[in-house]
Amino acid sequence: MSLNKIDPTKTKAWKLLEDHFSEIKSDEIKTLINKRSSNDYHLTWNDFLVDISKNRINDRTLSLLFNLAEECGLKEAISKQFNGEVINQTENRAVLHTAIRTDGKEKIILDNNDLVPSIIQTRKKIQEFTDDVISKNVKGSTNKAFSDIVNIGIGGSDLGPVMVVEALKHYSSRLKTHFVSNVDGDHVLEVLKNLNPETTLFIIVSKTFTTQETISNATTIKKWLVTKLGKKSVSSHFAAVSTNQKEIKKFGINTDFVFPMNDWVGGRFSLWSSVGLSISLAVGYKNFEKLLVGANNMDIHFRSSSIEKNIPVVLSLISIWYNNFFKCETEGIIPYTQYLSRLPAYLQQAIMESNGKSVDRSGNKVDYQTGNIIWGDTGTNSQHAFFQLIHQGTKLIPCDFIGFKTPLFENNTQHNKLMSNFFAQTEALMMGKTRSSVQAELKKSGLSDKEISFLTPFKVFEGNKPTNTILVKQLTPESLGSLIAMYEHKIFVQGVIWNIFSYDQWGVELGKQLASKVLKEIDNNSIEKHDFSTNYLLNKYLSNT
Repeated sequence: MSLNKIDPTKTKAWKLLEDHFSEIKSDEIKTLINKRSSNDYHLTWNDFLVDISKNRINDRTLSLLFNLAEECGLKEAISKQFNGEVINQTENRAVLHTAIRTDGKEKIILDNNDLVPSIIQTRKKIQEFTDDVISKNVKGSTNKAFSDIVNIGIGGSDLGPVMVVEALKHYSSRLKTHFVSNVDGDHVLEVLKNLNPETTLFIIVSKTFTTQETISNATTIKKWLVTKLGKKSVSSHFAAVSTNQKEIKKFGINTDFVFPMNDWVGGRFSLWSSVGLSISLAVGYKNFEKLLVGANNMDIHFRSSSIEKNIPVVLSLISIWYNNFFKCETEGIIPYTQYLSRLPAYLQQAIMESNGKSVDRSGNKVDYQTGNIIWGDTGTNSQHAFFQLIHQGTKLIPCDFIGFKTPLFENNTQHNKLMSNFFAQTEALMMGKTRSSVQAELKKSGLSDKEISFLTPFKVFEGNKPTNTILVKQLTPESLGSLIAMYEHKIFVQGVIWNIFSYDQWGVELGKQLASKVLKEIDNNSIEKHDFSTNYLLNKYLSNT
Protein backbone atom coordinates (compact mmCIF):
# COMPACT_ATOMS: atom_id res chain seq x y z
CA MET A 1 0.00 0.00 0.00
CA SER A 2 1.15 3.53 -0.77
CA LEU A 3 1.09 6.49 1.56
CA ASN A 4 -2.20 8.24 2.34
CA LYS A 5 -3.07 11.22 0.17
CA ILE A 6 -4.09 13.91 2.63
CA ASP A 7 -3.94 17.60 1.77
CA PRO A 8 -2.46 19.10 4.97
CA THR A 9 -4.16 22.45 4.40
CA LYS A 10 -7.57 20.77 4.63
CA THR A 11 -6.93 19.30 8.07
CA LYS A 12 -8.45 20.70 11.23
CA ALA A 13 -5.00 21.19 12.75
CA TRP A 14 -3.80 23.31 9.80
CA LYS A 15 -6.73 25.67 10.07
CA LEU A 16 -6.18 26.00 13.82
CA LEU A 17 -2.48 26.63 13.18
CA GLU A 18 -3.40 29.48 10.81
CA ASP A 19 -5.51 31.10 13.53
CA HIS A 20 -2.83 30.46 16.12
CA PHE A 21 -0.16 31.97 13.85
CA SER A 22 -2.15 35.21 13.65
CA GLU A 23 -2.10 35.36 17.44
CA ILE A 24 1.57 34.51 17.98
CA LYS A 25 3.41 35.77 14.90
CA SER A 26 4.69 38.97 16.55
CA ASP A 27 5.54 37.46 19.94
CA GLU A 28 9.17 37.55 21.01
CA ILE A 29 11.03 34.35 21.83
CA LYS A 30 12.48 35.82 25.01
CA THR A 31 8.94 36.50 26.23
CA LEU A 32 7.59 33.13 25.08
CA ILE A 33 10.29 31.31 27.03
CA ASN A 34 9.05 32.78 30.31
CA LYS A 35 5.43 31.81 29.61
CA ARG A 36 6.00 28.15 28.78
CA SER A 37 4.46 25.69 31.19
CA SER A 38 6.50 22.60 30.34
CA ASN A 39 10.05 21.44 29.80
CA ASP A 40 9.25 19.90 26.42
CA TYR A 41 11.70 22.24 24.69
CA HIS A 42 14.75 20.09 25.47
CA LEU A 43 14.90 16.63 23.89
CA THR A 44 17.58 14.25 25.12
CA TRP A 45 18.56 10.97 23.51
CA ASN A 46 21.82 9.02 23.88
CA ASP A 47 24.61 11.62 23.52
CA PHE A 48 22.27 14.16 21.90
CA LEU A 49 20.65 17.23 23.44
CA VAL A 50 18.27 19.04 21.08
CA ASP A 51 17.17 22.42 22.39
CA ILE A 52 14.17 23.95 20.60
CA SER A 53 13.52 26.65 23.22
CA LYS A 54 14.81 29.50 21.02
CA ASN A 55 11.87 29.25 18.61
CA ARG A 56 8.76 31.34 18.03
CA ILE A 57 6.52 28.68 19.49
CA ASN A 58 4.61 27.95 22.67
CA ASP A 59 2.86 24.92 24.16
CA ARG A 60 -0.16 25.36 21.90
CA THR A 61 2.04 25.59 18.79
CA LEU A 62 3.60 22.24 19.57
CA SER A 63 0.25 20.68 20.45
CA LEU A 64 -1.29 21.75 17.15
CA LEU A 65 1.77 20.60 15.17
CA PHE A 66 1.55 17.19 16.82
CA ASN A 67 -2.15 17.08 15.90
CA LEU A 68 -1.20 17.89 12.30
CA ALA A 69 1.20 14.95 12.23
CA GLU A 70 -1.51 12.65 13.56
CA GLU A 71 -4.14 13.87 11.08
CA CYS A 72 -1.69 13.31 8.23
CA GLY A 73 -1.16 9.71 9.35
CA LEU A 74 2.52 10.04 10.25
CA LYS A 75 2.71 6.99 12.52
CA GLU A 76 1.16 4.80 9.85
CA ALA A 77 3.53 6.23 7.23
CA ILE A 78 6.57 5.43 9.38
CA SER A 79 5.38 1.83 9.70
CA LYS A 80 4.87 1.57 5.94
CA GLN A 81 8.40 2.79 5.22
CA PHE A 82 10.10 0.42 7.64
CA ASN A 83 7.89 -2.48 6.54
CA GLY A 84 9.03 -2.14 2.95
CA GLU A 85 5.76 -1.02 1.42
CA VAL A 86 5.91 0.75 -1.94
CA ILE A 87 5.89 4.34 -0.73
CA ASN A 88 7.95 5.54 -3.71
CA GLN A 89 4.89 5.03 -5.87
CA THR A 90 6.01 6.88 -9.01
CA GLU A 91 8.94 4.46 -9.36
CA ASN A 92 7.08 1.50 -7.85
CA ARG A 93 9.76 0.98 -5.21
CA ALA A 94 10.07 0.48 -1.47
CA VAL A 95 12.28 2.90 0.46
CA LEU A 96 14.58 0.83 2.64
CA HIS A 97 17.89 2.64 3.14
CA THR A 98 17.19 2.04 6.83
CA ALA A 99 17.49 -1.71 6.18
CA ILE A 100 21.13 -1.40 5.14
CA ARG A 101 22.12 -0.40 8.67
CA THR A 102 20.16 -3.19 10.36
CA ASP A 103 21.77 -4.86 13.37
CA GLY A 104 20.99 -8.18 11.69
CA LYS A 105 18.68 -9.36 14.47
CA GLU A 106 15.41 -8.80 12.60
CA LYS A 107 13.82 -9.98 9.41
CA ILE A 108 13.16 -7.33 6.76
CA ILE A 109 10.77 -8.77 4.18
CA LEU A 110 10.44 -7.42 0.65
CA ASP A 111 8.59 -9.38 -2.05
CA ASN A 112 8.47 -12.38 0.31
CA ASN A 113 12.26 -12.38 0.67
CA ASP A 114 14.27 -11.56 3.81
CA LEU A 115 16.77 -8.87 2.81
CA VAL A 116 18.98 -9.24 5.88
CA PRO A 117 21.17 -12.18 4.72
CA SER A 118 22.17 -10.36 1.50
CA ILE A 119 22.80 -7.13 3.43
CA ILE A 120 25.10 -8.92 5.86
CA GLN A 121 26.81 -10.74 3.00
CA THR A 122 27.52 -7.44 1.22
CA ARG A 123 28.86 -5.94 4.44
CA LYS A 124 31.19 -8.90 4.81
CA LYS A 125 32.50 -8.37 1.29
CA ILE A 126 33.09 -4.66 2.02
CA GLN A 127 34.93 -5.63 5.22
CA GLU A 128 37.14 -8.22 3.53
CA PHE A 129 38.00 -5.89 0.64
CA THR A 130 38.70 -2.99 3.00
CA ASP A 131 40.92 -5.08 5.24
CA ASP A 132 42.78 -6.56 2.26
CA VAL A 133 43.52 -3.15 0.73
CA ILE A 134 44.54 -1.48 4.00
CA SER A 135 46.70 -4.46 5.06
CA LYS A 136 48.32 -4.49 1.58
CA ASN A 137 47.09 -7.99 0.70
CA VAL A 138 45.42 -6.57 -2.42
CA LYS A 139 47.90 -4.70 -4.60
CA GLY A 140 48.11 -3.00 -7.95
CA SER A 141 49.30 -4.46 -11.23
CA THR A 142 52.98 -3.80 -10.44
CA ASN A 143 52.66 -5.52 -7.05
CA LYS A 144 52.76 -2.25 -5.12
CA ALA A 145 50.34 -1.58 -2.25
CA PHE A 146 47.64 1.02 -2.79
CA SER A 147 48.21 4.39 -1.14
CA ASP A 148 45.37 6.37 -2.72
CA ILE A 149 41.67 5.77 -3.43
CA VAL A 150 39.65 7.74 -5.98
CA ASN A 151 35.85 7.60 -5.79
CA ILE A 152 34.25 8.32 -9.18
CA GLY A 153 30.57 9.22 -8.86
CA ILE A 154 28.16 12.11 -8.75
CA GLY A 155 25.13 13.15 -6.69
CA GLY A 156 24.40 10.57 -4.02
CA SER A 157 27.36 8.50 -5.22
CA ASP A 158 29.65 11.39 -4.30
CA LEU A 159 28.15 13.86 -1.82
CA GLY A 160 27.51 11.37 0.98
CA PRO A 161 30.93 9.69 0.84
CA VAL A 162 32.71 13.05 0.45
CA MET A 163 30.92 14.47 3.48
CA VAL A 164 31.51 11.44 5.72
CA VAL A 165 35.17 11.00 4.74
CA GLU A 166 35.80 14.66 5.56
CA ALA A 167 33.78 14.44 8.78
CA LEU A 168 35.71 11.39 9.98
CA LYS A 169 39.14 12.54 8.85
CA HIS A 170 40.34 12.21 12.44
CA TYR A 171 39.74 8.44 12.16
CA SER A 172 41.51 8.00 8.82
CA SER A 173 43.24 4.80 7.74
CA ARG A 174 46.62 4.97 6.00
CA LEU A 175 44.88 5.55 2.64
CA LYS A 176 44.39 8.97 1.07
CA THR A 177 40.96 9.41 -0.46
CA HIS A 178 40.05 11.60 -3.43
CA PHE A 179 36.76 12.29 -5.21
CA VAL A 180 35.95 12.98 -8.85
CA SER A 181 32.40 14.03 -9.68
CA ASN A 182 32.03 16.93 -12.10
CA VAL A 183 32.08 16.14 -15.82
CA ASP A 184 34.47 19.10 -16.08
CA GLY A 185 37.66 17.55 -17.48
CA ASP A 186 39.79 19.98 -15.51
CA HIS A 187 38.41 18.41 -12.32
CA VAL A 188 39.50 14.86 -13.10
CA LEU A 189 42.84 15.92 -14.58
CA GLU A 190 43.59 18.06 -11.53
CA VAL A 191 43.04 15.01 -9.29
CA LEU A 192 45.15 12.75 -11.51
CA LYS A 193 48.17 15.01 -11.86
CA ASN A 194 49.63 14.21 -8.44
CA LEU A 195 48.67 10.51 -8.28
CA ASN A 196 50.94 7.55 -8.83
CA PRO A 197 49.10 5.12 -11.14
CA GLU A 198 50.91 2.15 -9.60
CA THR A 199 49.47 2.82 -6.13
CA THR A 200 46.00 4.19 -6.91
CA LEU A 201 42.71 2.30 -6.75
CA PHE A 202 39.67 3.74 -8.53
CA ILE A 203 36.07 3.02 -7.50
CA ILE A 204 33.35 3.65 -10.10
CA VAL A 205 29.99 4.24 -8.40
CA SER A 206 27.01 4.22 -10.75
CA LYS A 207 23.92 2.04 -10.39
CA THR A 208 23.37 1.85 -14.16
CA PHE A 209 27.02 2.29 -15.16
CA THR A 210 25.73 4.80 -17.73
CA THR A 211 25.71 8.09 -15.77
CA GLN A 212 27.32 10.56 -18.17
CA GLU A 213 29.54 12.38 -15.69
CA THR A 214 30.73 9.21 -13.95
CA ILE A 215 31.44 7.13 -17.07
CA SER A 216 33.11 10.07 -18.83
CA ASN A 217 35.47 10.51 -15.88
CA ALA A 218 36.02 6.77 -15.55
CA THR A 219 36.90 6.53 -19.25
CA THR A 220 39.35 9.42 -19.01
CA ILE A 221 41.00 7.79 -15.99
CA LYS A 222 41.12 4.40 -17.72
CA LYS A 223 42.93 5.94 -20.71
CA TRP A 224 45.39 7.63 -18.35
CA LEU A 225 46.02 4.36 -16.50
CA VAL A 226 46.44 2.30 -19.67
CA THR A 227 48.91 4.85 -21.04
CA LYS A 228 50.96 4.54 -17.84
CA LEU A 229 50.66 0.82 -17.01
CA GLY A 230 49.10 -0.97 -19.95
CA LYS A 231 45.67 -2.45 -20.63
CA LYS A 232 46.08 -5.36 -18.21
CA SER A 233 46.31 -2.91 -15.28
CA VAL A 234 42.58 -2.08 -15.45
CA SER A 235 41.43 -5.25 -13.68
CA SER A 236 43.77 -4.56 -10.75
CA HIS A 237 43.13 -0.83 -10.34
CA PHE A 238 39.35 -0.50 -10.72
CA ALA A 239 36.45 -1.55 -8.51
CA ALA A 240 32.77 -0.92 -9.25
CA VAL A 241 29.59 -0.34 -7.28
CA SER A 242 26.85 -1.03 -9.81
CA THR A 243 24.21 -3.43 -11.09
CA ASN A 244 25.18 -3.40 -14.77
CA GLN A 245 27.31 -6.54 -14.98
CA LYS A 246 27.55 -6.38 -18.77
CA GLU A 247 29.10 -2.89 -18.86
CA ILE A 248 31.33 -3.64 -15.88
CA LYS A 249 32.78 -6.65 -17.69
CA LYS A 250 33.14 -4.62 -20.88
CA PHE A 251 35.09 -1.99 -18.95
CA GLY A 252 37.49 -4.70 -17.76
CA ILE A 253 36.83 -4.78 -14.01
CA ASN A 254 37.62 -7.88 -11.97
CA THR A 255 34.34 -9.48 -10.83
CA ASP A 256 35.81 -9.89 -7.33
CA PHE A 257 35.99 -6.10 -7.15
CA VAL A 258 32.29 -5.55 -7.96
CA PHE A 259 29.79 -4.57 -5.25
CA PRO A 260 25.96 -4.61 -5.55
CA MET A 261 23.38 -1.83 -5.34
CA ASN A 262 19.65 -2.13 -4.65
CA ASP A 263 16.57 -0.59 -6.27
CA TRP A 264 15.09 0.08 -2.84
CA VAL A 265 17.91 2.46 -1.87
CA GLY A 266 17.81 5.96 -3.35
CA GLY A 267 21.10 7.52 -4.39
CA ARG A 268 21.07 10.35 -1.87
CA PHE A 269 20.44 7.88 0.95
CA SER A 270 22.98 5.28 -0.19
CA LEU A 271 26.18 6.08 1.71
CA TRP A 272 25.34 3.25 4.13
CA SER A 273 25.50 0.70 1.31
CA SER A 274 28.27 -0.40 -1.05
CA VAL A 275 28.32 3.24 -2.14
CA GLY A 276 30.13 3.78 1.16
CA LEU A 277 33.03 1.55 0.06
CA SER A 278 35.27 4.62 -0.16
CA ILE A 279 34.23 5.55 3.39
CA SER A 280 35.16 2.10 4.65
CA LEU A 281 38.56 2.31 2.95
CA ALA A 282 39.12 5.85 4.21
CA VAL A 283 38.40 5.19 7.90
CA GLY A 284 38.59 1.40 8.20
CA TYR A 285 35.70 -1.04 8.29
CA LYS A 286 35.23 -0.93 12.06
CA ASN A 287 34.53 2.80 11.92
CA PHE A 288 32.25 2.32 8.90
CA GLU A 289 30.33 -0.25 10.94
CA LYS A 290 30.05 2.20 13.86
CA LEU A 291 28.56 4.73 11.42
CA LEU A 292 25.88 2.16 10.57
CA VAL A 293 25.25 1.42 14.26
CA GLY A 294 24.71 5.11 14.99
CA ALA A 295 22.22 5.41 12.13
CA ASN A 296 20.41 2.26 13.23
CA ASN A 297 20.10 3.65 16.76
CA MET A 298 18.44 6.77 15.38
CA ASP A 299 16.15 4.56 13.25
CA ILE A 300 14.99 2.79 16.41
CA HIS A 301 14.40 6.12 18.16
CA PHE A 302 12.43 7.45 15.18
CA ARG A 303 10.40 4.29 14.78
CA SER A 304 9.54 3.73 18.45
CA SER A 305 9.41 7.13 20.17
CA SER A 306 6.21 9.07 20.69
CA ILE A 307 5.67 12.01 18.37
CA GLU A 308 6.23 14.45 21.24
CA LYS A 309 9.67 13.02 22.13
CA ASN A 310 10.75 12.11 18.61
CA ILE A 311 13.68 14.30 17.57
CA PRO A 312 13.30 14.06 13.75
CA VAL A 313 9.53 14.57 14.02
CA VAL A 314 9.82 17.63 16.26
CA LEU A 315 12.48 19.23 14.05
CA SER A 316 10.35 18.55 10.97
CA LEU A 317 7.26 20.13 12.47
CA ILE A 318 9.14 23.24 13.55
CA SER A 319 10.53 23.54 10.01
CA ILE A 320 6.99 23.26 8.61
CA TRP A 321 5.85 25.96 11.06
CA TYR A 322 8.35 28.43 9.63
CA ASN A 323 8.06 27.33 5.99
CA ASN A 324 4.28 27.29 5.73
CA PHE A 325 3.15 29.86 8.26
CA PHE A 326 5.99 32.39 8.61
CA LYS A 327 6.70 31.86 4.87
CA CYS A 328 10.43 31.34 5.46
CA GLU A 329 12.00 29.92 2.31
CA THR A 330 15.44 28.98 3.60
CA GLU A 331 17.07 27.19 6.51
CA GLY A 332 20.67 27.56 7.66
CA ILE A 333 22.76 24.59 8.77
CA ILE A 334 25.69 25.77 10.91
CA PRO A 335 27.99 23.04 12.27
CA TYR A 336 30.57 24.31 14.76
CA THR A 337 33.31 21.93 13.67
CA GLN A 338 35.43 22.17 10.54
CA TYR A 339 35.07 18.42 10.08
CA LEU A 340 31.42 18.95 9.05
CA SER A 341 32.26 21.52 6.38
CA ARG A 342 30.53 19.40 3.71
CA LEU A 343 27.36 18.71 5.72
CA PRO A 344 25.39 21.73 4.38
CA ALA A 345 26.11 20.70 0.77
CA TYR A 346 25.17 17.10 1.51
CA LEU A 347 21.89 18.18 3.11
CA GLN A 348 21.18 20.51 0.19
CA GLN A 349 20.92 17.49 -2.07
CA ALA A 350 19.20 15.24 0.45
CA ILE A 351 16.52 17.79 1.31
CA MET A 352 16.07 19.81 -1.88
CA GLU A 353 16.14 16.84 -4.25
CA SER A 354 13.71 14.97 -2.03
CA ASN A 355 11.13 17.61 -1.19
CA GLY A 356 11.55 20.05 -4.07
CA LYS A 357 8.16 19.04 -5.47
CA SER A 358 5.13 21.05 -6.60
CA VAL A 359 2.75 18.16 -7.26
CA ASP A 360 1.04 16.18 -4.49
CA ARG A 361 0.68 12.40 -4.26
CA SER A 362 -2.54 12.57 -6.29
CA GLY A 363 -0.77 14.37 -9.14
CA ASN A 364 -2.34 17.74 -8.38
CA LYS A 365 -0.50 21.05 -8.23
CA VAL A 366 -0.04 22.10 -4.60
CA ASP A 367 -1.03 25.59 -3.44
CA TYR A 368 1.31 25.65 -0.45
CA GLN A 369 5.07 25.73 -0.01
CA THR A 370 6.99 22.44 0.14
CA GLY A 371 10.79 22.02 0.17
CA ASN A 372 13.12 24.40 1.96
CA ILE A 373 16.23 25.97 0.45
CA ILE A 374 19.16 24.66 2.48
CA TRP A 375 22.46 26.44 2.88
CA GLY A 376 25.17 27.07 5.44
CA ASP A 377 28.78 26.79 6.46
CA THR A 378 30.85 26.05 9.52
CA GLY A 379 31.04 28.29 12.56
CA THR A 380 32.92 30.51 13.17
CA ASN A 381 33.64 31.05 9.45
CA SER A 382 29.99 31.76 8.74
CA GLN A 383 29.89 34.46 11.43
CA HIS A 384 32.37 36.45 9.32
CA ALA A 385 30.42 35.83 6.12
CA PHE A 386 26.61 35.64 5.96
CA PHE A 387 25.58 36.13 9.60
CA GLN A 388 25.18 39.83 8.94
CA LEU A 389 22.10 39.07 6.87
CA ILE A 390 20.67 36.70 9.48
CA HIS A 391 21.16 39.25 12.27
CA GLN A 392 20.13 42.48 10.54
CA GLY A 393 18.72 41.57 7.14
CA THR A 394 15.09 41.61 6.04
CA LYS A 395 14.64 37.84 5.87
CA LEU A 396 13.70 35.46 8.67
CA ILE A 397 16.06 32.48 8.47
CA PRO A 398 15.68 29.65 11.01
CA CYS A 399 19.00 27.90 11.69
CA ASP A 400 20.25 24.63 13.13
CA PHE A 401 23.39 25.05 15.24
CA ILE A 402 25.33 21.80 15.63
CA GLY A 403 28.08 21.57 18.23
CA PHE A 404 30.12 19.02 20.16
CA LYS A 405 30.97 19.13 23.84
CA THR A 406 34.35 17.39 23.55
CA PRO A 407 36.94 18.05 20.82
CA LEU A 408 38.77 15.22 19.09
CA PHE A 409 42.30 16.34 19.91
CA GLU A 410 43.28 16.27 23.58
CA ASN A 411 45.62 19.24 23.12
CA ASN A 412 42.89 21.38 21.56
CA THR A 413 43.08 24.54 23.70
CA GLN A 414 40.67 26.51 21.50
CA HIS A 415 37.50 24.49 21.96
CA ASN A 416 36.02 26.76 24.63
CA LYS A 417 36.50 29.73 22.27
CA LEU A 418 34.66 27.87 19.52
CA MET A 419 31.82 26.85 21.80
CA SER A 420 31.51 30.30 23.37
CA ASN A 421 30.65 31.54 19.87
CA PHE A 422 28.28 28.61 19.39
CA PHE A 423 26.23 29.57 22.46
CA ALA A 424 26.61 33.34 22.09
CA GLN A 425 25.32 33.46 18.51
CA THR A 426 22.01 31.75 19.29
CA GLU A 427 21.54 34.04 22.29
CA ALA A 428 22.38 37.11 20.20
CA LEU A 429 20.01 36.04 17.42
CA MET A 430 17.23 35.66 19.96
CA MET A 431 17.88 38.68 22.20
CA GLY A 432 19.06 41.24 19.64
CA LYS A 433 20.13 44.67 20.86
CA THR A 434 17.71 47.41 21.82
CA ARG A 435 17.92 51.08 20.89
CA SER A 436 18.40 52.08 24.53
CA SER A 437 21.33 49.69 25.07
CA VAL A 438 22.97 50.89 21.84
CA GLN A 439 22.62 54.50 22.92
CA ALA A 440 24.04 53.74 26.36
CA GLU A 441 27.07 52.03 24.78
CA LEU A 442 27.68 54.90 22.39
CA LYS A 443 27.36 57.47 25.15
CA LYS A 444 29.87 55.54 27.26
CA SER A 445 32.34 55.65 24.37
CA GLY A 446 32.30 59.47 24.50
CA LEU A 447 30.46 60.25 21.29
CA SER A 448 28.45 63.42 20.88
CA ASP A 449 24.65 63.42 20.91
CA LYS A 450 24.68 64.07 17.16
CA GLU A 451 26.96 61.09 16.50
CA ILE A 452 24.88 58.88 18.77
CA SER A 453 21.70 59.90 16.99
CA PHE A 454 23.24 59.06 13.60
CA LEU A 455 24.80 55.70 14.56
CA THR A 456 22.01 54.27 16.71
CA PRO A 457 19.71 52.80 14.00
CA PHE A 458 22.64 51.00 12.35
CA LYS A 459 23.61 49.24 15.56
CA VAL A 460 20.17 48.08 16.66
CA PHE A 461 19.50 44.33 16.33
CA GLU A 462 15.87 43.28 16.03
CA GLY A 463 16.52 39.83 17.52
CA ASN A 464 13.73 37.25 17.71
CA LYS A 465 15.60 35.07 15.19
CA PRO A 466 14.83 31.35 15.73
CA THR A 467 17.40 28.59 16.15
CA ASN A 468 17.60 24.94 17.11
CA THR A 469 20.65 23.87 19.11
CA ILE A 470 21.90 20.32 18.58
CA LEU A 471 24.59 19.56 21.14
CA VAL A 472 26.35 16.18 20.90
CA LYS A 473 28.99 14.73 23.22
CA GLN A 474 31.66 14.17 20.55
CA LEU A 475 32.01 13.72 16.80
CA THR A 476 32.44 9.96 16.43
CA PRO A 477 31.49 7.59 13.61
CA GLU A 478 28.49 6.55 15.71
CA SER A 479 27.25 10.05 16.53
CA LEU A 480 27.74 11.11 12.90
CA GLY A 481 25.61 8.17 11.76
CA SER A 482 22.86 9.23 14.17
CA LEU A 483 23.07 12.86 13.01
CA ILE A 484 22.75 11.99 9.32
CA ALA A 485 19.88 9.57 9.98
CA MET A 486 18.14 12.27 12.02
CA TYR A 487 18.06 14.55 8.99
CA GLU A 488 16.98 11.69 6.71
CA HIS A 489 13.96 11.06 8.90
CA LYS A 490 13.22 14.78 9.05
CA ILE A 491 12.99 14.74 5.23
CA PHE A 492 10.59 11.80 5.35
CA VAL A 493 8.28 13.44 7.91
CA GLN A 494 8.05 16.66 5.92
CA GLY A 495 7.25 14.75 2.74
CA VAL A 496 4.49 12.82 4.50
CA ILE A 497 2.86 15.97 5.85
CA TRP A 498 3.25 17.94 2.62
CA ASN A 499 1.61 15.01 0.76
CA ILE A 500 4.44 14.70 -1.77
CA PHE A 501 6.67 11.86 -2.98
CA SER A 502 10.11 12.43 -1.43
CA TYR A 503 11.98 9.60 -3.11
CA ASP A 504 11.82 10.32 -6.82
CA GLN A 505 13.77 13.08 -8.60
CA TRP A 506 12.36 13.61 -12.05
CA GLY A 507 13.59 17.18 -12.02
CA VAL A 508 17.15 15.91 -12.36
CA GLU A 509 16.40 14.23 -15.68
CA LEU A 510 15.23 17.02 -18.03
CA GLY A 511 18.54 18.86 -18.18
CA LYS A 512 20.39 15.57 -18.74
CA GLN A 513 18.16 14.69 -21.71
CA LEU A 514 18.64 18.09 -23.33
CA ALA A 515 22.39 17.98 -22.69
CA SER A 516 22.68 14.73 -24.68
CA LYS A 517 20.97 16.36 -27.64
CA VAL A 518 23.11 19.51 -27.42
CA LEU A 519 26.34 17.49 -27.13
CA LYS A 520 25.62 15.74 -30.44
CA GLU A 521 25.06 19.12 -32.07
CA ILE A 522 28.32 20.51 -30.64
CA ASP A 523 30.32 17.43 -31.66
CA ASN A 524 28.85 17.63 -35.19
CA ASN A 525 29.30 21.40 -35.32
CA SER A 526 25.69 21.63 -36.44
CA ILE A 527 23.29 23.54 -34.20
CA GLU A 528 19.64 22.70 -34.65
CA LYS A 529 16.68 24.87 -33.77
CA HIS A 530 16.47 26.02 -30.13
CA ASP A 531 15.09 29.17 -28.61
CA PHE A 532 16.77 32.39 -29.78
CA SER A 533 18.91 32.75 -26.64
CA THR A 534 20.24 29.18 -26.68
CA ASN A 535 20.95 29.30 -30.44
CA TYR A 536 22.89 32.54 -30.00
CA LEU A 537 25.00 31.12 -27.15
CA LEU A 538 25.74 27.81 -28.92
CA ASN A 539 26.82 29.55 -32.10
CA LYS A 540 29.06 31.87 -30.11
CA TYR A 541 30.62 28.87 -28.36
CA LEU A 542 31.37 27.11 -31.65
CA SER A 543 32.64 30.21 -33.40
CA ASN A 544 35.25 30.93 -30.67
CA THR A 545 34.68 34.66 -31.19
